[in-house]
Amino acid sequence: MDTPNSYFASEYAEARSGFLAAASKRGLAVETTLNSLKGAKGEELATDAVLLGAAEAPSLLIVTSATHGVEGFCGSGCQRAMLDDDDLRRRLDAGGVAVLLIHAVNPHGFSHLSRVNEDNVDLNRNFRAYPLGTESNPAYAEVHPLLLPREWPPTDANRAALHACMGKMGAGPFQAAVSSGQQTFKDGLFYCGSQATWSNRTTRALVRKYGAKRKRIAWIDIHTGLGPYGHGEKIFAGANDPAELARARACWGIDVMSYYDGQSASAEVQGSMVKSVYAECPDAEVTAMGLEYGTVPFEAVLHALRGDHWLALHPDAAADKRAAIKRAVRDAFYIENDDWKGRVLGQSRTAVLQAILSLSAK
Repeated sequence: MDTPNSYFASEYAEARSGFLAAASKRGLAVETTLNSLKGAKGEELATDAVLLGAAEAPSLLIVTSATHGVEGFCGSGCQRAMLDDDDLRRRLDAGGVAVLLIHAVNPHGFSHLSRVNEDNVDLNRNFRAYPLGTESNPAYAEVHPLLLPREWPPTDANRAALHACMGKMGAGPFQAAVSSGQQTFKDGLFYCGSQATWSNRTTRALVRKYGAKRKRIAWIDIHTGLGPYGHGEKIFAGANDPAELARARACWGIDVMSYYDGQSASAEVQGSMVKSVYAECPDAEVTAMGLEYGTVPFEAVLHALRGDHWLALHPDAAADKRAAIKRAVRDAFYIENDDWKGRVLGQSRTAVLQAILSLSAK
């Protein structure tokens, strides 16, 4: 195995190159779906997928990265470490489990250091039934004008108004209003979109192709940005079903947190990607979670997201301001420190091993 630091890239193109090289070293076929747009440096954008283990195995583990673009530095590193892990490979072969790695669900956001895709859509709010009905998160309208100020950095008055709004709503309701997903403001934060995006269609096609005939499917979607530094919170990602939650806790531990009962660092998400498995693989028993690694405090994450959205509305911003905003986004969702990377890889490996053992036992 390489050192933990070697699995993490400094930019999307490097992450993709490393993933493809690791797959090639294993002799694995790569299924590539190209995005029609180009990356920040003119590079090709793609979602790449590889299947490990027996193609006809009854059980499948899916591991996804970069659902939220810039969060892909972390998820890509975990996937590359998996490809280099001989012990994990032996265990999944012995247990009759296949593993599908989907690298860079949102390659545009990964390359451009943005959490959203090319349409300002938060992909983990995009997996909905279209056309949409009435706004499911009307509280967002109250915070929207405060989140996107006319100038950047925000004025003291804007900061005070935002904190006053947070105090009036309460921390939990404020976070839900901001982040659960909204469909009214196309330039706003956590916008769900008006139709299924390219990444949505690409992911569904891969899940359907490799998962439709499986009896059991576990899914780990890797994220960053919420919770204590370096801690991988296990966020239940399935339907609001006690039996499914119990299955997730039997697999990954009693510390699987559910936003349905307010235990998670995340607000309840509307239109999450993982739930597409129910439509694409209707006969499978599903066990799913988001693995969310903490980085910096929530206020810093929100500030970085606000800056990135402000920048999208001001493409003529000065180069130094643009660079500072993009650096803040990167720093909010990816930590360069070796101790953080080591914690990430250790917890990721544990979660993957637990899923393989759980699927093997059935």
